[in-house]
Amino acid sequence: MENELTKKYGLFTAIAMVVGIVMGSGVFFKAQNILNATDGDMPLGILAWIIGGAIMIACAFCFATMATKYEKVNGLVDYAEVTCGKKYAYMVGWFMTMFYYPCITSVLAWVSARYTLEVFGHMDPTTGTCLALAGLYLCISYAINALSPVIAGKFQVSATIIKLIPLTLMAVAGTIYGLVVKPDGASQPLLMQNFATSKGDNINVLFGSVVATAFAYEGWIVATSINAELKNSKKNLPIALTVGTLIIMCVYIAYYIGVAGGATVETLRIHGAMTAFTNIFGSVLGTVLKVFIAISCLGTLNGLMLGCTRGIYALAARNEGPKPQIFSVVDPSTNMPSNSAIFGLLLCSIWLFYFFAANLGMLFVVNYDAETANGLIKLIGTFNAETNTFAVNWFGFDSSEIPIVTLYAIYMPIFIKMMKFKEFSPFKRIVMPILAIIGSAFMVFAAVYAHKWGVVFYLIVFAIIMIFGRMVMNAKKE
Repeated sequence: MENELTKKYGLFTAIAMVVGIVMGSGVFFKAQNILNATDGDMPLGILAWIIGGAIMIACAFCFATMATKYEKVNGLVDYAEVTCGKKYAYMVGWFMTMFYYPCITSVLAWVSARYTLEVFGHMDPTTGTCLALAGLYLCISYAINALSPVIAGKFQVSATIIKLIPLTLMAVAGTIYGLVVKPDGASQPLLMQNFATSKGDNINVLFGSVVATAFAYEGWIVATSINAELKNSKKNLPIALTVGTLIIMCVYIAYYIGVAGGATVETLRIHGAMTAFTNIFGSVLGTVLKVFIAISCLGTLNGLMLGCTRGIYALAARNEGPKPQIFSVVDPSTNMPSNSAIFGLLLCSIWLFYFFAANLGMLFVVNYDAETANGLIKLIGTFNAETNTFAVNWFGFDSSEIPIVTLYAIYMPIFIKMMKFKEFSPFKRIVMPILAIIGSAFMVFAAVYAHKWGVVFYLIVFAIIMIFGRMVMNAKKE
């Protein structure tokens, strides 16, 4: 079997990956989170979107600069090796394989299942039905990527175009609707009323809001995972990263403003952005747009799975990690690292169950007995029978946010070392890396401030898995 991947993706596919992986999933449910985090302060929410977007663009620009010079197997791991050495690159690749890829891919499977069920009127995302559908979506996405990566690439482009429809319609129609319609008894249009919710003293909750944008903005780095499969990657990957991230930020802010024009802040905080779609477009067209949203989420899932299936291959291709002779094998008929893909699917399944257990309280909702389990429930978190939700105190962490923020901490040494590369211009070598470091440090501080005990538990799990990865590396050397 050949162990090299062929050049099969073009510039448009790369841009579609950047835009498609990031856009059209997190923005739909994180908009509600940001509203709750800011206590309904719309201007502060927009500021959070701007800050999160600016950090994303600064980081993407730095990696776009690196992409003009270096090409190997997996973008981020390559850049870590060039700047910080092979040991650091190995640990980055191990983190991406064990945490980053499977965590956000599993969350996207849940998001896709959630919005699919909403099309049929099932609004509770913590049910066993949602878990089962999320698992099915993981398997389908894996099958598409493992059996036919070319079809996966074409689906990515198609889903990107589809997902722009509800976002663009909401941005335009929602803004117009909000500037014209006045709620009963209101003296000003709905959009102006929502923007008047600024409290002026809510800056202390900005940290949690910016961290909430991390998931919505994340995923662009996955596009670097097809570095070895991208035609003329030294030219096309930088263009895709730069153009894609700029498009994402503009569309997100426009969408957020449009949602604010479709319903009151109080309604959006309780029921989410789907209420705005129904109010503006009616029940029939609103349902059609919900279908588009579900498809857009599946497109994001497809893009993430594309990176997830190549996770441990990026290590094995360097003759690193566990059993590189197994995970570096590329199937000659599909030109896919099949063993790596299976391992990626297994990790996604594990993290999907964790997400339901720790973040949605799935395991505690089933057969909940207050008399026998109350002590454990109080120790771990708080169960709300009215809303059917489970708030974790410390025994668990938000796998949709904290692993992503960890990536920003990983970026910083790369940006620091990048300043020594004199082949780049001063703007690319000094100015942008400094801005990226400041943005990354802000994101890390904001996550610690917002999640507190969740970060502590995460660091324990993180340390155990990373130490195991280092042991594998040392054992192989011996």
